Amino acid sequence: MAQIRELTRFKVPLGSQEIELQQIDHAEGGMSLLRVRIREGKRFTIFDIDPATAQLWADAMQDWAKTQQTHDK
Repeated sequence: MAQIRELTRFKVPLGSQEIELQQIDHAEGGMSLLRVRIREGKRFTIFDIDPATAQLWADAMQDWAKTQQTHDK
C-alpha cells in the first residue's frame, strides 16, 4: 500500500486550474514518486514522476521563469 503526503496545492490565476503536488511512497518497493494533479473543472490530469524526471521538469520551469523575470523589468 502506498502512503500519500500532500506537499502543496495552489490555483493558477489564469484558467483557474488547481495544481496539487503529492509525495507517493510505495511501501513494498521503497520507491517514491512525485504526483502532479491538475484539475480543470471536472477533469483531472495526473502524472506520477520519478525524482530524475522531476528534477528535469523543475530545472526547465525555473530556467523559463528566470527569462521571464528579465523581460518584466
